[in-house]
Amino acid sequence: MQRTLLLCLCAVALAACEKKPLPIESVESLVANPQRLRELREACKADHAEVGDAQCNSVAEATRRRFLDGGRSPYAADPVTLPAPPAAESAPKE
Repeated sequence: MQRTLLLCLCAVALAACEKKPLPIESVESLVANPQRLRELREACKADHAEVGDAQCNSVAEATRRRFLDGGRSPYAADPVTLPAPPAAESAPKE
């Protein structure tokens, strides 16, 4: 009887000490916080299994949204200017 009770108590204690998964940051919060997004991207590259599929998928989606959001590009103020076409030289006619 005591042995069964001790076994049950040990099982309950081990279950209570179980490592809880880290909360997954939302895509919106990662889009709003580029520094945290950068940190998690590096963590996913280094150890995808430890970070977890769900978090790495959120990181990938946030990266995609930041890239394709249609916002102002840092290159928008630097328009591309095309060089002038070469002047057409008239060939001497004989």
